[in-house]
Amino acid sequence: MSGHTDMVLVDENGMRIDGRTAEQHRPFKVEAGVLNNADGSAYVEIGKNKVLAAVYGPRECHPRHLQDPTKAIVQCKYNMQSFSVSDRKRPGPDRRSIEISKIISEALEKVVLTELYPRASIDVYIEILQANAGTRCAGLTAASVALADAGIPMRDIVPAIAAGKADGHVLLDLNKEEDNYGQADVPIAIIPSTDEIVLLQMDGNMTREEFDYGIKMAVAGCHELHELQKDALKRRYSKKAQEGSE
Repeated sequence: MSGHTDMVLVDENGMRIDGRTAEQHRPFKVEAGVLNNADGSAYVEIGKNKVLAAVYGPRECHPRHLQDPTKAIVQCKYNMQSFSVSDRKRPGPDRRSIEISKIISEALEKVVLTELYPRASIDVYIEILQANAGTRCAGLTAASVALADAGIPMRDIVPAIAAGKADGHVLLDLNKEEDNYGQADVPIAIIPSTDEIVLLQMDGNMTREEFDYGIKMAVAGCHELHELQKDALKRRYSKKAQEGSE
């Protein structure tokens, strides 16, 4: 995030380079149950981001030294495919993907009723097929739907979206140019039933007023995304019910 560019990211009328207003998110798409061989799965598009999530478990935790006798652990693996970005990414985990895996695991452990499955592991795999800023939010959004699709008891389904700042404007759901050349990026994830924040990071600088305004926009965006998460699961289970009755 450089903060320095000759590119106009927000024009004098408050319109962004992709035609959105400051408070508009990119188009959302959420599908549940897209993989047959996983216990639960989901596919999410947020703008040009394309993300696949698969869940396996609860199953016995390996290696055994990771087992917790009081609850399950949520193990998340976030991976960006080599072809997901324009400059081919080197395959395998790097520091960034390890960090994102950890924060997504921690966010999901806040909502999964892990105490129901002592010594177990719930394994979440997130594959970024196409990246365009906001992949950790898209990944967490997909993983949450995949967990629900797997039938794992949860307090709520977690949506995630980023607020940020570019050209001096506070914006919702930054695209790649805004993220690369803007002044701040603030990914956030919430538990919609309580508005409890389970993920909050900040890269860059904002005033307290800008930060508060950004959080307010992001929470509203999360609630919109949450409706689509629920709708995807309803469609998935009405289809399952139809197949079961045939």
